[in-house]
Amino acid sequence: MLPDALTLEVVTPDRAVVRESVAEVQLPGRAGYLGILPGHTPLLTELATGVLSYRQGAQTRRLAVSGGFAEVLPDRVIVLAEAAERAEEIDTARARTALAGAEKQLAGGAGTDWEAAQQAMARARTRLEVAAPGGAAAHRPESHPAP
Repeated sequence: MLPDALTLEVVTPDRAVVRESVAEVQLPGRAGYLGILPGHTPLLTELATGVLSYRQGAQTRRLAVSGGFAEVLPDRVIVLAEAAERAEEIDTARARTALAGAEKQLAGGAGTDWEAAQQAMARARTRLEVAAPGGAAAHRPESHPAP
């Protein structure tokens, strides 16, 4: 018999961010977004930087996540993220400053750590997207390619 819901746990090295019963989870895997429903086949995946969304009834909530791993079991999704923030926790001014800094670094040319600058840009863009008005609305995973 399939479970009716999933227990979603999102933790970082610093804190527990989410522990809730949910109907559905979408998370940014390294190879693209994964949709998880109750009864999903067990798997372990590396996380990319992106939007993790979860649905409870008609309400969809979103988190900005970056790095780490997710374990999916038929009745549980455990996310061990390097960083995870709810929309209301995001400092948009700081995220805009980080985005401008990453863009400037990428425009710098020689001597630029391209991978670090691209990751910083992806994190800043994700944080701004999650924090944007209407950030609790469902997102379109196809607009968030895995880096």
